[in-house]
Amino acid sequence: MKVTVVGAGNVGASCADAISYRGIASEVVLLDIKEGFAEGKAMDIMQCATNTGFNTQLSGVTNDYSKTANSDVVVITSGIPRKPGMTREELIGINAGIVKSVVENVLVHSPNTIVVVVSNPMDTMTYLALKSTGLPKNRIIGMGGALDSSRFRYYLSKALDKPANDVSAMVIGGHGDTTMIPLTRLASYNGIPVSEFLSQEQLDKVAADTMVGGATLTGLLGTSAWYAPGASVAYLVDSILNNQKKMIACSVMLDGEYGQSDICIGVPCIIGKNGIEEIVKISLNDNEKALFVKSADAVRNMNADLKSVLA
Repeated sequence: MKVTVVGAGNVGASCADAISYRGIASEVVLLDIKEGFAEGKAMDIMQCATNTGFNTQLSGVTNDYSKTANSDVVVITSGIPRKPGMTREELIGINAGIVKSVVENVLVHSPNTIVVVVSNPMDTMTYLALKSTGLPKNRIIGMGGALDSSRFRYYLSKALDKPANDVSAMVIGGHGDTTMIPLTRLASYNGIPVSEFLSQEQLDKVAADTMVGGATLTGLLGTSAWYAPGASVAYLVDSILNNQKKMIACSVMLDGEYGQSDICIGVPCIIGKNGIEEIVKISLNDNEKALFVKSADAVRNMNADLKSVLA
């Protein structure tokens, strides 16, 4: 199985590292426009192989899409990262043209690939990739929900003082500081609702911390996070390549599901060899439905800014 990661910055290199280290793919290609950058990152990661025991073949290339031919999955991380005080939405004008060009180039050499979009604003970039290519919606997947849900589980585990791997929780809605919806009502600790252990005040704080989880790290690091995004991509790619059919919150085109159409937004999906195998319908309460409508409206407003790119 072959995976291409476009963009060899912090997030892209972390994706390539996690996929290689876990042996998810037999071959990984890391591509960047900066001369020698992807080659150097790939060489650095490959020099870990004898000490960490992985056998994935990782190579780096400079803007040569022919080397990405016949990729089963292409991960797009291209674009500029967030800086302190910058919202994901403010990246739209810069990253839209980059993402459109990348997805068009990879499809020339891998026409049957599944595309995983990481570039921000992620829901809008997923929508752009789908609309500009005309691919079926199962083959264009926005990664944000997997990352947001992992952060949600982290904050819940801190509040519970229990291992994050014992916590089950999901974030739906837009991948933005004000648009994501941590589903505290459905979160559980080893099958027991977390509301049995945490007060409403504590749950509200966990939700608030989750929503600004990315911005918190950007403020601390001076740029976007990369370890958790890289691991989240690897988790998603693993479910695709190994047909694991995991339920993962992903940004996908809705055609009436959850009362929305012509929009890519985070909802629970079954992820397998065909990409989006199924959109899972969960029953939301009135408050959650209202939040989802508000989130979708915000994402749709951002999509309006794509008119010139899609023209």
